Amino acid sequence: MPNPPKTRRIAVLGFRAVGKSSLTVQFVENHFTEAYYPTIENTFTKVLKLRGQEYAMEIIDTAGQDEYSILNQKHSIGIHGYVLVYSITSRTSFEMVKIIREKILNYTGTDWVPTVVVGNKADLSVQRQVSVEDATKLSQEWNCSMVESSAKTNLNIQKIFELVLQEIEKGSAETGGEAKQTNCVIL
Repeated sequence: MPNPPKTRRIAVLGFRAVGKSSLTVQFVENHFTEAYYPTIENTFTKVLKLRGQEYAMEIIDTAGQDEYSILNQKHSIGIHGYVLVYSITSRTSFEMVKIIREKILNYTGTDWVPTVVVGNKADLSVQRQVSVEDATKLSQEWNCSMVESSAKTNLNIQKIFELVLQEIEKGSAETGGEAKQTNCVIL
């Protein structure tokens, strides 16, 4: 009898207009929308099979973060993994993923969370402001995966979510069981 799907909650975070919704919709619904509508917050679900195990993924597509908006604490509670998205055409958005990750670590009280760093808009490489080397160096510092993608051309979109599941499982293996969770006790 096959194992029941493991449920995994994944938050997609990043600066405004980097393509968080586009890559999420491309993954879940297999299409790209040209129009830009700022996201408030949406949740998508999709089942993905990886290494013989089915995962019921709940993907939280968040509103864009900037230096003035405080990352919502609910984006750190009950989340198994993070997709931190920047645009390869925006150095500011790349710097913002560093701030977002720092806030996540502060909220979770840990020094590592399952993360995939995603350089979106790879189809616009002539406008590149962030090198592959810079992103690779960052992912090595954070001990996480990194991939460049294009929601428009469907480049590496499924791979993003496969990688985040692998990062979650890597964290599970290190903690000896389920995906890493932190507990908070208020006295």
